[in-house]
Amino acid sequence: MTRSSFLSADRKRLIDNCICAVSPERVLSHPLLTAPIGPSLLRLAGPTTGLMVVQIFVAIADTYFIGRLGTDALAGLALVFPFTALMQNIAAGGMGGGVASATARALGAGRLDDARALVVHALVLALAFALLFTALAWTIAPSLYRLLGGSGVALQRALTFSYVWFSGAIAVWVCFFLSAVLRGGGDAATPSRYGLMTSLAYVPLSGVLTLGIGDWSGLGVAGSAISSLIATGAAALLLARALWRGKLGFTPKLTGVRLQSRLFAEILKVGLMGSFTTLTANLTAMLVTGLVGRFGVAALAGYGVGVRLEFMLAPLAFGIGSGLTTLVGVAAGAEAWPRAVRVAWTGGLIAFAMIGSLGFAVALLPETWSRLFVSDPDVVAASVSYIRHVAPFYGLFGLGLALNFASQGAGRMTAPMVAGVVRMVTATLGGWFAVEQLRLGLDGVFAAIAVGMTAYGCLIAGPLLIAPWGPKRPPIVVQRLL
Repeated sequence: MTRSSFLSADRKRLIDNCICAVSPERVLSHPLLTAPIGPSLLRLAGPTTGLMVVQIFVAIADTYFIGRLGTDALAGLALVFPFTALMQNIAAGGMGGGVASATARALGAGRLDDARALVVHALVLALAFALLFTALAWTIAPSLYRLLGGSGVALQRALTFSYVWFSGAIAVWVCFFLSAVLRGGGDAATPSRYGLMTSLAYVPLSGVLTLGIGDWSGLGVAGSAISSLIATGAAALLLARALWRGKLGFTPKLTGVRLQSRLFAEILKVGLMGSFTTLTANLTAMLVTGLVGRFGVAALAGYGVGVRLEFMLAPLAFGIGSGLTTLVGVAAGAEAWPRAVRVAWTGGLIAFAMIGSLGFAVALLPETWSRLFVSDPDVVAASVSYIRHVAPFYGLFGLGLALNFASQGAGRMTAPMVAGVVRMVTATLGGWFAVEQLRLGLDGVFAAIAVGMTAYGCLIAGPLLIAPWGPKRPPIVVQRLL
C-alpha cells in the first residue's frame, strides 16, 4: 500500500485539486499509468478498430453495388459523400467525443444522477443536430451539389440519396451518441459487437434493395440509403436496450429529468472543438470535389472511387485514436507527460504503419483496385490518377489523425486545428493554382491533395517531436500535505 493511501479524505481531495504533479505516489495511483502501453492500447482500441476493419469491407461492397448502377450513380454519390461523412464524423468523433468525455467524468466522480441525466441531454442534442442536418439537406444541399459540378442524371441520383438518407438522420445521431455513452463508461465492446452484427446484415440488405432480386429491379441509390438507415436504427435500438438493462451500472431515465445548461455545456465544450477539426477535413473534401467536378462526370466518378479508399482507411485511425484519447488523458491528468508522449507516438506509429502499408499496396495496383468497382475507361483513368498521386501519403495522414485524438486527451488541440486549416488551404488553393496557372489538369488537383495530406501529418507530428508536451506552468510540490 502506498503512502498516499493513508491520507485523509480531505487531504486527498485537496491534492487532487492541485494544478500540478505532486508526488511519485500520486503518479502511480492509476492502473493505466503503470500498465504496459501496447496491451492497454489494444484493450481500449481493439474492439473499435476491429469494427472499423469490418466497415472497410462493407464500404467496398457498397461501392460495388453503386458501381453496378452506372457512372451517373457513382458521380451522384461522390457529390453526397462529403456531406454524409461530415455528419457521421461529427456525430461519432466530434460531438460523440463530447458525450463520451462528459459521461466518463460523471461516472469517475461518482455522480450517478448526472450520468443518468447526461443520457437524456445527449438524446436532446441528437434530436437537435439531426433536425439541423435534415433541414440543410432539404434546403441548402441541392445548391451545393450543383456548385460541386453536379448536373443531369448524376445530380438527380445525388438528390435522391440525400433526401432519403438525411431524412433519417435521427437514427444516425442516436446510434452514435448511445455508443459514445457506453464508450465513456469504459465499455467499447458492446457498441463494437452490435456494430458488427448490423454491418454484416447491411451488406445483403443493401445489395437487394439497391440492385433488386429476381424480377424486381430494386430501388437504386434510394435502396442504399434505406438499407443504411435500417441497419443504423437497429443498432441504436440494441444500444438503448443495453443501456436500459444497466450495462454501465445504472438505468437511465427519460422522464423526470430536469434539463440543465451545465450538463449541455459539459458535452458541448469538448464536442465543438472536436467538430471544428472534423469540419475542416470535410470542407476540404467538398471543395476538392468541386475542383474535380469541373473535369466532367467521369472524373467525378473516378475521384469518388479513389477517395472512398481514403475514407475507408481513416476509420482505422479513429479506432486507434479512441484508445489514445483515454490513455493520454489519464497520463496528462496525472502530469505524467513523458508517458503521455510515449503513448501518443506508439499509437501514431501504429496508425502510420497500418494505413501507410495499405495505401502503398493499393498504389502498386491502382487499376486492379479501380476495376473492382467500374469498367468505364475514363472513370478508371481518373481513379488510377488519384490513387497514384495520393495513396502513397496515406501513412502521414494516418499518423496525423491518430495524433489528433491523442491531442484531445492531452488538451493540446492547437497543432491539429492549424494542421487541418493548412491542409484545406493547400489542397484547395493549391489545386486551383495547379489547374488555372500551371495547367496541370486533374493530375494537378490530385498532387495538391497529396501535398496537403503531407502537411497535415507533419504539422501535427513535428511540434510533438520538437517540443514534447509538458506542464503548462512549473510544478508546485506539495510537501506539508504528505
